[in-house]
Amino acid sequence: MTYAWGNVLAAVVVIGVLLVMSRYFGLWLRAYVTGTRIGIFSLMMMSLRKVSPRVIVDCQVMAVQAGLQRIPTRSLETQYLAGGNVQRVILALITAHRASIDLEWDTAAAIDLAGRDILEAVQVSVNPRVIDCPDPDSTRAGTLNGVAKDGIQLRVRVRVTVRTSIAQLVGGATESTVIARVGQGIVSSIGSCATYREALADPMIISRKVLAMGLDSQTAFSIVSIDIADIDVGENIGAKLRIEQADADIRIALSDAEKRRAMAIARNQEMIALTRQREAEVVLAEAQIPLAIAGALEGGNMRRTDDRIRFACDAAAGFPSMMPAPTTAG
Repeated sequence: MTYAWGNVLAAVVVIGVLLVMSRYFGLWLRAYVTGTRIGIFSLMMMSLRKVSPRVIVDCQVMAVQAGLQRIPTRSLETQYLAGGNVQRVILALITAHRASIDLEWDTAAAIDLAGRDILEAVQVSVNPRVIDCPDPDSTRAGTLNGVAKDGIQLRVRVRVTVRTSIAQLVGGATESTVIARVGQGIVSSIGSCATYREALADPMIISRKVLAMGLDSQTAFSIVSIDIADIDVGENIGAKLRIEQADADIRIALSDAEKRRAMAIARNQEMIALTRQREAEVVLAEAQIPLAIAGALEGGNMRRTDDRIRFACDAAAGFPSMMPAPTTAG
């Protein structure tokens, strides 16, 4: 009986070994003949850790066949468990190795986990990308509009050739930032031109000024070149501004003239009122003449000629006396 149970146990072990061999033997053999040296026990432990043994073996085989430095299998498993795309990372490393780009596993894995497509980044680094500025999908005008110092508007479209900067890929600004900076630099360069003819005669002067600004700083790209695709003359912005300024000056002058006219009218009314006041004072003074004459008669001051009466009346009215001084008898 004991012997029978031993046979059953042995049969179960053999069947289990055959099942394991049938699942992992092909992967192990493939890894062995390519020189990756991944044991069957390691493949079994990968399955227990929820790691796909086929993906790890494929990546190790590609790395070894491409001549890369050996990447620890545990690093590949860690990248897989962290949600990274191990295959694209390996392909990026192979592409960078073929293109003589210095890229290590740790850097590529970090870029992949950061959400960037490391393989596309390496491809753009090898084959630079051309970016239209401004972006046709994000602007209606389709051109960058700058105004030269003489007031003439220039409408420009440029094409920016960029290459991925692997060292600044993590934390570096994206493509939209590069487009915005280039657009700002184009407008600033046009504004620094003395006349619009200067930019039309040598459009590369705009490109040279923009390249000298170092617009690719702290971005995930390095600018290879900036090429003027199209440049046209727009509106005379300076003339429009001068016309608007002249209209504003005319309105200000009219306002000042109206103010002075209103002040003159008010002053005229004040003078009329003052004249009326003086006339009233004259009438009031004339009303005092009969009283003065009466007082003079009562006081006996009207003893001489009519001139004395007139002078007395004038004195009573407050006018300066013109009567000659009386002469004394000798």
